[in-house]
Amino acid sequence: MKYILGTKIGMVQLFDTNGKQLPTTIIHCEPNKVLEVKSTTKHGHNGVKVGYLTTNEKKLNKVKLGIFTKANSSAKQYIATFSNVTGYNVGDEIKVSTFTKGEYVDVQGVTKGHGFTGAIKRWNFKIGPLSHGAGYVHRYQGSVAFGRGGSAPQRVPKGKKMAGQYGHEVRTIQNLIIIDVLEKRNLILILGAIPGPAGSVVQIKSSVKKPNAKKEFVIITKEIQEEILKQNENLENKEALHAANEAAEATAKKEAEAEEAKKAAEAIARAKQKEAAEKSAKASGATENKEKK
Repeated sequence: MKYILGTKIGMVQLFDTNGKQLPTTIIHCEPNKVLEVKSTTKHGHNGVKVGYLTTNEKKLNKVKLGIFTKANSSAKQYIATFSNVTGYNVGDEIKVSTFTKGEYVDVQGVTKGHGFTGAIKRWNFKIGPLSHGAGYVHRYQGSVAFGRGGSAPQRVPKGKKMAGQYGHEVRTIQNLIIIDVLEKRNLILILGAIPGPAGSVVQIKSSVKKPNAKKEFVIITKEIQEEILKQNENLENKEALHAANEAAEATAKKEAEAEEAKKAAEAIARAKQKEAAEKSAKASGATENKEKK
């Protein structure tokens, strides 16, 4: 199993090369410091205890401070235990490079707290009528007891959906895909939303249902975007050249047609001159014959 603690930064939208929108959650994962290695012989299971987010020693009590002193580590704000993890020693770091692009993971976090809320918001009940003598019970949840008397018990059943505390609960979202891992910035980009507000600490671990599955996306990065722009520029240049060639061909075609029309007109003019000369020659021959007679 792979584990790491991280801080939810927020969400952005990315696009792949097919133009599909990818709602992405950004998680910043400072390297997790291994504080203790657990074994089956001593603790009953394999695992590691890690510390996350460097903090001031003055903010810790003596018990927690003793854990970091024993591990010869700087003070950490959060301590967590990862089970079924082997191959680490005290002082090692768990980094984002543990995970790979396209891997399926489960993300656990604490949902946003909404405080004490009514049943309409908490359980998505339907509101009451807003007119026709409804009075002021628009957002009341209605009857909560069993019956109206007799043998029916006059009490509220256990587990009845009513107003109360809403949110601030541990939730796990399964089978999320890692879009990319940025090792230099200690960032993991995960497809989809995860529980908790921005700034909350979440736990990323290998998927239980799809531990070996992978699905990669080709994101439009700055380099790919520049390459696409160059291709578009080349395409625009090709289109402009094609248009110029078509215009030149059309101009040449018009010039050729004009030249052919000019030649045809000259030929017609020559034919008319020849015909006129022949007529004049016949007329002169006829006059000479008349004079001889």
